[in-house]
Amino acid sequence: MRSPALLAAAGGAIALAGVGLIVSRPDVVALALPLALWALIARRPARDESVEPVRIRALPDEAEGVLSDEILVDAPGEMAEIEIVQSARRIRRAIVPGSARLTAHTAVLHSGPVESSRVTGRSLDRDAALIGDEWRSVVQRRSVAPAQRALPEIPLAPRLTGLHGAHDGSRPGQGGDFRDIHPFAPGDELRRVDWRATARAARRPGEMLVRRTDSLSDASVVIAVDTADDLGEVVSTWGDDDLERSGTTSLDHAREAARSLAAAATAMGDRVAYHVLVQGGRSVRGGTGSRHLARLVAAIADTGQAGDDARYRRTPPVPHGSVIAVLSTFFDGAAAELALMWRAAGHRVVAVDTLPDLDRARLSERQELALKIVLAERDEVFRDLTAAGVERVRWDADAALSLGVVARARAGGAR
Repeated sequence: MRSPALLAAAGGAIALAGVGLIVSRPDVVALALPLALWALIARRPARDESVEPVRIRALPDEAEGVLSDEILVDAPGEMAEIEIVQSARRIRRAIVPGSARLTAHTAVLHSGPVESSRVTGRSLDRDAALIGDEWRSVVQRRSVAPAQRALPEIPLAPRLTGLHGAHDGSRPGQGGDFRDIHPFAPGDELRRVDWRATARAARRPGEMLVRRTDSLSDASVVIAVDTADDLGEVVSTWGDDDLERSGTTSLDHAREAARSLAAAATAMGDRVAYHVLVQGGRSVRGGTGSRHLARLVAAIADTGQAGDDARYRRTPPVPHGSVIAVLSTFFDGAAAELALMWRAAGHRVVAVDTLPDLDRARLSERQELALKIVLAERDEVFRDLTAAGVERVRWDADAALSLGVVARARAGGAR
């Protein structure tokens, strides 16, 4: 696309040459020569634009809460006019050489999937006499892992299975607490013989008594995240998708709670599964170990808000006798229905309330009344859950203490 400068140069050269010829002034005609030469040079074909004009490469994070991207510009013209949108909210514009390298540092306000940089632009050639078409936008998407809290205790599943883990089971085995003294039987190890008990309590010659312990078992932990809502602390921003003014959101709490629960359960040797409660939502099958925890953290960091009409249509598979943490704001009744169904099936269900502390400033009387109504409906949902035996934990500053109280309340019945 030719800029007005090219047309002005060509028109100016023709006008000066014409005036010089009419008035017989060679000096005026000479003034038209530079403009005419520049217009001819600018009319030469521009360079090949088949080359990808811009690329973005993620750089290692230099500081916590800051994402760094390297932007490589290889424009077909002498210069490039680029526009950089950082974190979908801050716009930077610059004129750079045709081959340039820039670094964009973007402050992160929330965990989860973010658009760290979006770059578009156009090439400028012949001293901006030729302006290229706007490039296709290039987007760098990143997944920001949430923070992790230390959880000394988490609720235990009602049924323990397996022969690995850190929980005392009800079957004889190794590694657990003292169980009883039992006559030696085929399969018992000689190093398990309690010679003092044998000398004191053996009833006949040759009888040996062994000291038996309980086995160490593992539990099945399922983390289910409801992504229908992403509500911030500032109620006036609900529905605006203004994540810059919203403060901490419910999905920030959900991702933090999911990672903390997964880390605590994995450290105890339990099998952990992760499900996003939307149609086509990501699921991670149950597993143990540090590699499995890394997969869980990657899936949690990639969890964002669901789109419209994204309610799940298929119940995630859950092993028998699991403890299930349902992470939701519980404004939508779908998560509560699923929690009730799992509780009726005999699982231990913990409803983790991820709604942050609300800032009700700048609300009109009508908005304040509407908020009271929806909060009252949410309280009714929690009453139904409590009546069905679903335990409630609010994810706030005292979440670790609340989970410990819930864990100790029924720890004795889990075997």
